[in-house]
Amino acid sequence: MHLEFSRMVQFSLLVKAGNRVREFNFRKLRNPGEEQLTVNVCDERGDRILFDMHKRDGNWRIAAAGLPPWITQSEEQIRSAVEQELTRW
Repeated sequence: MHLEFSRMVQFSLLVKAGNRVREFNFRKLRNPGEEQLTVNVCDERGDRILFDMHKRDGNWRIAAAGLPPWITQSEEQIRSAVEQELTRW
């Protein structure tokens, strides 16, 4: 009997976005040929915002439209925090 295990990568990071420190939760998906993260974060009212990030040309990019400006304006901070965390995995 052969068992194969694959590691699920999940992590949370505190990132300053929209003049507040927010907890972003990440989960790395295992898609062949593409690196992808699902991300969720709460807004001021406690509503959860879900979006994806894809790695293109060596950089993580937000892959969703219609997000609040505080997320899109903080893309660089989110990207650098993700890249720093993923070096540990």
